[in-house]
Amino acid sequence: MASTAYPAPAHAPSYSGEQSGLWSWLSTVDHKRIGILYLYTALFFFMFGGVEAIIIRAQLGAPNQHLVSAEFYNQLFTMHGTTMIFLAIMPLSAAFFNFLIPLQIGARDVAFPRLNAFSYWVYLFGGIFITVPIFFAVAPNGGWFGYAPLTIKAYSQGINIDFWVIGLQILGISSLAAAFNFLTTIINLRAPGMTLMRMPMFTWMAFIVQVLLVLAFPVITIALVFLLFDRFFGTNFYNTVSAGADPLLWQHLFWIFGHPEVYILVLPAFGLVSEVLPTYSKKPLFGYPVMVYSGILIAVLGFGVWAHHMFAVGMGPIADTFFGLTTMLIAIPTGVKIFNWIATMAQGAIRYTTAMLFGIGLVALFTIGGISGIMHASPPADLQQTDTYFIVAHFHYVLFGGSIMGIFAGIYHYFPKITGRLLDEKLGKIHFWLTFIAMNLTFFPMHFSGMLGMPRRIYTYDSGQGWELFNAMSTAGAMIFPIAMLIFIYNFFVSRKRGDIAGSNPWGAGTLEWTIPSPPPEYNFARIPTVTSRYPLWEGKEVDYADARFNAQEGKTPADFGIVMPYNTIKPLFVALGLIIMFCGLISSRALIGVGAALMIFSLYSWLLSPLEPEHH
Repeated sequence: MASTAYPAPAHAPSYSGEQSGLWSWLSTVDHKRIGILYLYTALFFFMFGGVEAIIIRAQLGAPNQHLVSAEFYNQLFTMHGTTMIFLAIMPLSAAFFNFLIPLQIGARDVAFPRLNAFSYWVYLFGGIFITVPIFFAVAPNGGWFGYAPLTIKAYSQGINIDFWVIGLQILGISSLAAAFNFLTTIINLRAPGMTLMRMPMFTWMAFIVQVLLVLAFPVITIALVFLLFDRFFGTNFYNTVSAGADPLLWQHLFWIFGHPEVYILVLPAFGLVSEVLPTYSKKPLFGYPVMVYSGILIAVLGFGVWAHHMFAVGMGPIADTFFGLTTMLIAIPTGVKIFNWIATMAQGAIRYTTAMLFGIGLVALFTIGGISGIMHASPPADLQQTDTYFIVAHFHYVLFGGSIMGIFAGIYHYFPKITGRLLDEKLGKIHFWLTFIAMNLTFFPMHFSGMLGMPRRIYTYDSGQGWELFNAMSTAGAMIFPIAMLIFIYNFFVSRKRGDIAGSNPWGAGTLEWTIPSPPPEYNFARIPTVTSRYPLWEGKEVDYADARFNAQEGKTPADFGIVMPYNTIKPLFVALGLIIMFCGLISSRALIGVGAALMIFSLYSWLLSPLEPEHH
């Protein structure tokens, strides 16, 4: 379908994301601005978790060091894991979900804009709730996995674990609210002609992740409610001193959530890389249908491998065999993705931009993490390696080598669409190479220290065990990370204001989000496009630049052209604040429960009674 084409402006100054004023950010329901809020907040938590990691590595850099106490070390590694998983990687993915999904499917916003704002504010307040205690030395100290019965009141006195239990419940509310929103958006708001098999691969992976969230988070919610009841009300779900409790119940519930969580963390990065590699190879993604099916298969099989985390608990030969086989099986769809990415790049006209380097980095480093994961499909091998630094090496190659490298690829690729300006490529490549070197220097030696028997979660160690060299290497590598991040931060903030103007499609990409100005106007599309292919810009089909006419008319609003956008409102923020105050009452004054509940109910009532958007005429 052809349409009249208008030249898209290089820079769209009318974009609401550039409106000034704190109130506009506190009350926004624009999916793009909420995505930007997620991006900034998650990058802050990523750096905070990185500082915790640097302190951990400084403590372990040499034998018999005492930079921190054993108790504070427990808090550090607990909060490092919790911060990176729940406050950094998941929300960084959510930043892209928010910004990109409506743009990629041809929608003007998400299905529930206010619920979208609510999910962000719950995440922000939940992150503050779980992070602040470390400044008072009362942070969670039972590991990011919170194994019960260690975490019940009898063995973990004080309020440390209470912050963790309640904090994860709060963050779970945010994740579930966002998941239902994005599922509804992708199912119901796709543009005409945007069939499921025409959706960009990032949207497909995002769709699968939302399904995983909806199915996995209720399980961890139940596990946390049981633990909450054991700690606050004296029940005996995990208290093995009493009759009827099951010492393995927590592990089963946690890992039924925990292994799908790995794919919740890594599939968005896979989606981003599946956008990046074709763009800079100037070729469509190789084997698109198989990439979709492999993503679905990963999600299905992801719920059948949880007990490979439990090979050391004595489940017996039948269970060990079953979960060993399913763990080997899930490597097949993951391997399919690796080979399809390689085939996409093969014989392509490759441009080695910073985004492309990070994308190739994911393919290489995630493969290393995946291969070491296959080793743990064998129960006898896993029994030797479990709870050693070999496992630490494995999951950092998966989560840093996979998730973080993919997210950085996405940031460099989509920064022009978000801001209208380009990041500095020279600084970007320095950032990549420092990160790549730091990643391998930090985590690869951990394979060897782990094979030599160095256990996880020890805060110091004696000399003479063969671990000194490998720990010194890991610590040296860890000290390179902050240098790389400082370069990235400088590049990010300077380019945001003074970077080269990007234009609507600086990379020559083929998908729908690149057909509109950079940054996009508040309403995204002046006319909802009709989609006839996966890469409309590459195939010359339905490229609608009608937005240019609207943006060129100063002082005009979307309503002037019959485009109805939802009202901004601060009510979701107050509902989220009431929820947090209510949970705070469990730890401090019980009166706060009533105050928080009143604020939440009043704000929610007001939210539901106020109109979402202007009346249609």
